[in-house]
Amino acid sequence: MSTRDFLVELGTEELPPKALKTLGEAFLAGIEKGLKAAGLSYSATRYYAAPRRLAVLIEQLEEQQADRTQNLDGPPVQAAFDKDGNPTQAALGFAKKCGVELSQIDQSGPKLKFSQSIPGQAAAGLLPAIVETSLNELPIPKRMRWGARKTEFVRPSQWLVMLFGDEVIDCEILAQQAGRVSRGHRFHANHEVRISAPATYAEDLRSAYVIADFAERRAQIIARVNELAAAEQGTAIVPPALLDEVSALVEWPVPLVCSFEERFLEVPQEALITTMQDNQKYFCLLDGNGKLLPRFITVANVESKDPAQIISGNEKVVRPRLTDAEFFFKQDKKQKLETFNQRLANVVFQAQLGSVYDKAQRVSALASFIAEGIGGDATRAARAGILCKCDLASEMVGEFPEMQGIAGYYYAKHDGEAEDVALALNEQYMPRGAGAELPSTLTGAAVALADKLDTLVGIFGIGMLPTGSKDPYALRRAALGVLRILIEKQLDLDLADAIAFAIAQFADKVSDLNNATTEKNGVIKKEDIPLKELVFDFIYDRLRARYEDEGVEVAVYQAVRAVSPTSPLDFDQRVQAVQAFRALPQAAALAAANKRVSNLLSKAEGQVAASVEAHHFDNPSEFALNAAIQQAEHAVQPLAAARQYNLALSQLANLREPVDAFFEAVLVNAEDPAVRANRYALLAKLRGLFLGVADISVLG
Repeated sequence: MSTRDFLVELGTEELPPKALKTLGEAFLAGIEKGLKAAGLSYSATRYYAAPRRLAVLIEQLEEQQADRTQNLDGPPVQAAFDKDGNPTQAALGFAKKCGVELSQIDQSGPKLKFSQSIPGQAAAGLLPAIVETSLNELPIPKRMRWGARKTEFVRPSQWLVMLFGDEVIDCEILAQQAGRVSRGHRFHANHEVRISAPATYAEDLRSAYVIADFAERRAQIIARVNELAAAEQGTAIVPPALLDEVSALVEWPVPLVCSFEERFLEVPQEALITTMQDNQKYFCLLDGNGKLLPRFITVANVESKDPAQIISGNEKVVRPRLTDAEFFFKQDKKQKLETFNQRLANVVFQAQLGSVYDKAQRVSALASFIAEGIGGDATRAARAGILCKCDLASEMVGEFPEMQGIAGYYYAKHDGEAEDVALALNEQYMPRGAGAELPSTLTGAAVALADKLDTLVGIFGIGMLPTGSKDPYALRRAALGVLRILIEKQLDLDLADAIAFAIAQFADKVSDLNNATTEKNGVIKKEDIPLKELVFDFIYDRLRARYEDEGVEVAVYQAVRAVSPTSPLDFDQRVQAVQAFRALPQAAALAAANKRVSNLLSKAEGQVAASVEAHHFDNPSEFALNAAIQQAEHAVQPLAAARQYNLALSQLANLREPVDAFFEAVLVNAEDPAVRANRYALLAKLRGLFLGVADISVLG
């Protein structure tokens, strides 16, 4: 079947830069979806997206749909005709649905059938509807109207190109009549550009100073920016989101190096970088030591005969913003960081939980407690805790919210605070997201943990549990942060004790019992759960999700959860050991045996004896198992106490043979009560050995 290239370009006023790439990709995806539904094949596709245009090129698109046969089944013949052979309403209705007379319906089988051949339609007649549907389905949160029309789109449309080979497709979309005329660069080539053929689209526009390919512009920008940065003996900061946005702002990118006064480098460089990136869309430069250079790169949309004018204009624009940052920094340094707590005493953290200063006091006490538990300095952790929220009341953070924590670090250093105390003021917010950086100091870790646990306990304590997608206090992220800090930094903290300490800090502001929604055996109910247990379980539930992401089986997590280790680090060490144990050839049999033992012990009458009496043995396998257990106790208990769980489970794997032999030769529920009780005691010792690491019966 013959094919032709197809091109559609919608010209508009300047499109939203942050959404341009997404719009281009969605436009292409919508057209591909329409072509697939129409049964039209093609060899390749690509999209183009520039500030004033969205376009899609389809290579070697079929000119015609293939003919197809449509088969329709109707009612059974018995239901289609009455006893006199007259057609019923079912038969007449089926014929009407097929658009034919009843005589044209096949009545030879058990059901009425109708087959018809449907000739394929020309692609040129289908393409306008496919394009229009794709445009209507673009992810546009808010559409606009223009002029007196009712037409809606993200921006007013200006022209429309639709070419199928050499043919212009005659149609009107978004109030624009299709043609073959596009437009060039708004300043360099502000005139019509005739598109010769779909395949020449990109080159036709390039001759009019428009690089229509988003990816090509992006690549040009980053290559030239890096080249200019190297010439300045620096490295450019190029966040992907900023690069995408800048690529969406220009049709003909021309990066230029600009500068600012060196005196501004006395201001925290994070503030300077923030304002230059967010407000001006500039690429900042760093030297070999990671220090900001008094240079930045702007990307112009014109190739000026006098670039100095553009450079000068950008330098004038950025100066007031840098001056503002300088002013706020100097104003804040006129007073000690700690004095900002006076303002925070009047700032509400949460109506039922008090002010931000109240929170800082709680964090200070909790950070001190945690620091002792993880080997840090309790005094410095307490100091960092009381200062941790101060910069929220500063002028700098008021103007640049992204500077919270960072501003506190600089002000603490200016006041002569210890290095780890100053660092903790920024590290309290770590990790700021999935996979993000963790605190580098024990003081920072203590404050970060304290801040997150205080929020978890406080918000849970007033009954504001996260539900579904609603989590306004980011409690899930806080819980994950607690786990990451403790596990990845190898900090051994009793989480249950820390939660209990945090609860005590709130006194009567929180309820020790929470009417929480729980689900057991498929039944959802409300029940009072102690706050400590509620918060602890919530954090550990996040641990389950973490392990699932890492490929650890749920049963392994549940095996460890069953023995309730209160240290997340200890929990993780057990999980890794059980995961390794599960790969051993003895694991399945031992898991099954443990499950059997667990079931037997659960049915035992009265208290199971703590000791085993050898004189009650009447089978060699009992003696063998008892000896093996005693030998394992000597080997395994020290290993478990030292948290060498891998070695402990490796030793316990040797119990498979005596355990299997015991169950093959011995009836546990013997008629003699003394023998039966002794066998229960023996099995309890066996189970206790494994429970020192995990409940591996869950693996069975």
